[in-house]
Amino acid sequence: MQEVLLPSHCAGTVEDSEMVDSSTNVIKKALAIALGIIGLVVLTSAISIAHSSTTPLRTQPSSYAVSPAGDTVESRKLTAYTLPPDLYRKAHNLSKIRFRLALIGFVYGLIVLWLVLRWKLAPRYRDWAEAFSRRRFLQSVIFAPLLLLTIAILTLPLDIYSEWVEKQYGISVQSWGSWNWDWSKAEFLSLVIGTILVWLLYTVIRRSPRRWWFYFWLMALPLGVFLFFIGPWVIDPMFHKFESLQQKDPELTASLERMVQRAGENVPTKRMYWMGAGEKTTGLNAYVTGIGASKRIVVWDNTIAKMNTSQIVFVVGHEMGHYVLQHIPKGLSFFAVLLLLFFYLGHRSIGCVLAHWGASWAIRGPDDWASLPVLLLSLSVFSFAASPVASAFSRHYEHQADQYGLEVTHGLTPDSGQVAAQSFQILGEVDLADPDPNPVKVFLFYDHPSIPDRVRFCLTYNPWAGGGLGEFVK
Repeated sequence: MQEVLLPSHCAGTVEDSEMVDSSTNVIKKALAIALGIIGLVVLTSAISIAHSSTTPLRTQPSSYAVSPAGDTVESRKLTAYTLPPDLYRKAHNLSKIRFRLALIGFVYGLIVLWLVLRWKLAPRYRDWAEAFSRRRFLQSVIFAPLLLLTIAILTLPLDIYSEWVEKQYGISVQSWGSWNWDWSKAEFLSLVIGTILVWLLYTVIRRSPRRWWFYFWLMALPLGVFLFFIGPWVIDPMFHKFESLQQKDPELTASLERMVQRAGENVPTKRMYWMGAGEKTTGLNAYVTGIGASKRIVVWDNTIAKMNTSQIVFVVGHEMGHYVLQHIPKGLSFFAVLLLLFFYLGHRSIGCVLAHWGASWAIRGPDDWASLPVLLLSLSVFSFAASPVASAFSRHYEHQADQYGLEVTHGLTPDSGQVAAQSFQILGEVDLADPDPNPVKVFLFYDHPSIPDRVRFCLTYNPWAGGGLGEFVK
């Protein structure tokens, strides 16, 4: 259930954010930049982090919010996702703003890359790198950070505006100083990872001009898995504080342990963590992350404050569904195929582009460091064009995870469908999820079903009514 709004200028990767977190944004954006260089999600390397120091616009308390005693206030049964008029206007306006930012950001990102080519910045950085050393790796240490940092600075105004919008709507409560520090840390990660990837990319291009797209793809896959593996240990703690959930909330930990055991997964209590997100965002989230030894359950402090135990158990049950249903390897396989296609198309297009405009941009050929902006631009267009397919694929798996969450909590939680629907209602009210999202936005960018659809499904899914069983949990 970890839904993150990726930077609006990352072509083809903008998601609708029902739950917006700034530093999780930073982490994912830093990795998106790095992976973007290898063709997964590329356009620019700017980092946008969503939080503010301004006074947030307050939302009305939910009818299903947690009371001071920790019990759910059930003044009425939920029948559909609705918002009071003032919140409806805010949610609808915010959704429209984000949609515009996504489209504008894609075009803006292309313009940034075009300006880099027009101003011949990449050839200038290449010349500096070649003058510095004859060793290719040392050249990459000069060239890659200069180019990536230039793109980051040129796209920074859009990031700042996006953050300002999140502040105005009360999603972000992070100070600008903290935002800048997170941006700097994320940018540092991007430069380090990006430099290594750029060096590997051009090493492969030089050694195999015709098959580089395949060999580099083979190298990119294990690197992506490795980053996902070390993320909970190395990257996440750079942006948030984590503490033992057992010490913070023993009752919640025990409930999560029962659900995990029923799911047949192995996540011991020592791998369940409380995360301090409230100093940066008002958003809610709970998620399972990592693989193997790094796999863990994380619950945000905001979630514990605004949901009861049963609702949080459903949220985490949704996440467990991704693991039990093998969505991680299946998703990696799907996007690996897309990545291979992007690389191949990038290989086919870069030669044609350079044949027409390479001389005017002072680019010698595909194996020239200075050709990187051309490759990034091509991959950006391809990834944006593929975004409806990627979004539909993700929505399908998220729907399955919702179904799994309902099934794994059935029998553990009384009236589990109503509880699950209440969870989404609270998420929607806090995160200003649009009750009537633009169908085009859903088609292009929603990697999760809309909140209204998710509430409707929770209230209507009941295979046990006639003595039947769930599809995933028997």
